[in-house]
Amino acid sequence: MDWSGFEAAHAEFIRKHLEKRTGERRRRLERGHGHAEKLFLKNVWWPLRGNFDGLHPEYEVLDWRGRSYFSDFAFLPEVWRILFEVKGFEAHVADMDRKKFCRELNRETFLQGMGFTVVSFAYDDVAERPELCRMLLRMVLNRYESAQPHIDRLLPVDREIYRYAVFLARPIRLVDVAERFAVDHRTAVRYLHRLCAKGWLKPSPRGASRRVMAYELAAAPDTGLIFPG
Repeated sequence: MDWSGFEAAHAEFIRKHLEKRTGERRRRLERGHGHAEKLFLKNVWWPLRGNFDGLHPEYEVLDWRGRSYFSDFAFLPEVWRILFEVKGFEAHVADMDRKKFCRELNRETFLQGMGFTVVSFAYDDVAERPELCRMLLRMVLNRYESAQPHIDRLLPVDREIYRYAVFLARPIRLVDVAERFAVDHRTAVRYLHRLCAKGWLKPSPRGASRRVMAYELAAAPDTGLIFPG
């Protein structure tokens, strides 16, 4: 594997983020970005991506209690929001009790509900089986990025609705479109029907009446990729 340029790029990556931060956010980056996090970048991220564009180390988010939580990394290109964690078995298990375990699960569920995708990698895999991690990371990123060149072919409003549908990570409803884009019900229906006609969305009938009030992501044209709702 060619890691040419990694050390210089990594040093510049951290330097730029340190320059932008003050107080606890800066201190967290200085002490929190350690061996495991750098190894993830070196063994997994860099060989796959070759840059750190859109990536934020020690990214602060709030949990359901309003308390700060720092994720190892956040990947934030445009509307996609993905959090990455590198977890060591011994440290993770040794520091875990039932309450901490519950809080961790609740935090991850809350973040999912807030529109983040949370992806965790085991330190042992990052260190000893990085090719597996790269394969899994490629699968995660492919869901979002493989459609990007094709999204640009859509009308501006269609493009934004489609991106919003991916961001929601659930079937998009008429009310979602109406509220997000400040349009009436009839206009929302027209927009969604147009995306269905283009093959980007498909109706998702609900209830005994099978009435269509929501739409799922469908096969992306020219890619054959299926986006699960």
